[in-house]
Amino acid sequence: MRKLAILLGLGLLASPALATGLKIDVAGEANGTITIDLLEDVAPRHVAQISKLAEDGAYDGVVFHRVIDGFMAQTGDVEYGLIEGGDMRRAGTGGSDLPDLKAEFSDVPFERGVVGMARSRDPDSANSQFFIMFAPAPHLNGQYTVVGRVTGGMEVVDAIKRGKGRNGEVIGQPDVMADVTVTD
Repeated sequence: MRKLAILLGLGLLASPALATGLKIDVAGEANGTITIDLLEDVAPRHVAQISKLAEDGAYDGVVFHRVIDGFMAQTGDVEYGLIEGGDMRRAGTGGSDLPDLKAEFSDVPFERGVVGMARSRDPDSANSQFFIMFAPAPHLNGQYTVVGRVTGGMEVVDAIKRGKGRNGEVIGQPDVMADVTVTD
C-alpha cells in the first residue's frame, strides 16, 4: 500500500477514482461509440498510462491498423497510426513518449469484448497500443495484460473494417478512433 501511495504521489499512477472507463467514438465503416470499463484493480499501471494518453488527446485520430476477423481489432499506435500525418506503413510499430510497462498478467480470461495491451515479443514492452477481442482467445491468457471490458457498443466493434493484408493489416481507409475520453 505504501508503494502505491508513493507512485500516486509521484504522478506515476492515476487515482483509480479518476479513471474508470473510456468512451471511444469510432468513425469509418464502423460508426458509433464504444464504452470500456477499465480494470484498474487488475492492471493499475497500464490503466494509468492509457488514461493519461486519452486525457492528453493522444488517441484522437488513431486508426484500427490490425483487424483479424474472428480474433481482435488493434489500435493505439499514437506514433505512426494517426489518420492525419501518420505513417500507415509503420502503423503498429510505434508507441508513445511514455515508458514501456512491466506486464501485469492476471487470471482474467481473454473473452469476447475483453481489452488487452498489445506488445512485442518482450512481455514488458506494452506502451500505448491495445486490442479488443471479437471472440475468446484462451491462448492469450496469462500472456498479455488485460486492461478492460467493453460495456457498450460491441456492435460498433463488430463493424470495424477487417484487415485483408499481411497479419490483419487494414488496406485502404481504416476505421479511426475519432475521439477518446476518460469517463468517471
